[in-house]
Amino acid sequence: MLREARAILLVLTGAALLHLSLFGDGYLRYVRRSMHPWLITAGVVLLALGLVRAFLLARTLLSPAPAAAVPHQDGAAEGSGSDGHAHRHLRAAWLLLCPLAAVFLAAPPALGDYTAQHTAATVAKPASAGFPALAAGDPLTLPIADFVVRAVWDPQGSLRGRHVRLTGFAMPKPGGGWYLTRLTITCCAADAVTYRVDVRGLATVPSRGTWVEVTGTWQPDGRTGHDDDIPVLTATSLIGVPTPADPYE
Repeated sequence: MLREARAILLVLTGAALLHLSLFGDGYLRYVRRSMHPWLITAGVVLLALGLVRAFLLARTLLSPAPAAAVPHQDGAAEGSGSDGHAHRHLRAAWLLLCPLAAVFLAAPPALGDYTAQHTAATVAKPASAGFPALAAGDPLTLPIADFVVRAVWDPQGSLRGRHVRLTGFAMPKPGGGWYLTRLTITCCAADAVTYRVDVRGLATVPSRGTWVEVTGTWQPDGRTGHDDDIPVLTATSLIGVPTPADPYE
C-alpha cells in the first residue's frame, strides 16, 4: 500500500502545481513570475512520474502471482516489524494530502499584513555605492522598496523634492498613524522582506490591509544610513486600489 500512496502523492503534487501554474495567476502568491516555466516543468515531471509508477503497479497487481512460499518463523517475525514500520510511513505520507487538498479547495492567500506586522523592516545597504538616475515625470511612480532604499542609503538625496507615487497596503503604526507597506521576494514567499513608509499629512487612516496608492514627497528627517530607518512621506493624495495580481515587488 505504501507504493500506491507514493504514486498517488506524485500525481496529486504534479496536478496541484499545474493547477496553480496554468489556471490564473494564483502561483504569484508564492513565487515570482520568472518561476512560472519551472513550476510548469516540475508539475509535468511529477505528474508523469506518478502516472508511470501507477501504471507499473497496476500491471504488477494484474499479473499472475507466483506460488507463495512458506515463510520461516524468524523471517515472519522480522517481516512483521518491517510491516509496522511501513504502516507508520504510510500514515505520515497521507498527511501530505492536507496541503494538496488546500491548494485545490481554497488556495492559501499571499503573505500580507500579518507577516508584515511580525517581520522587522530592515533595510539592507546596497552592494553598489551609486544609484541610477530617476526617470523624469511628476509624480514619479516607484516601487516602495526602491523608495525606501534610496531614502535611507542614497547620500546624494536623489528623492529630495521629487513628487512620488507609491502603492502598497496599510498597516497601523504603534502610537497612532500608519505605514504604507510592501513585501518583496527574491525567489519565493519564504524569503519575503518587509518595507515600510511612514505616511503623514493625511486626515484619513486606511483600514489595516487595505491596498492604496499614495502620492507625496519624501520628508528627510536627518537620520539616514541605518538599516532600521523608516522613511517619512508627506502625502498629498490617497486613493484605494484593488489588490494586485502580483502582491510582491
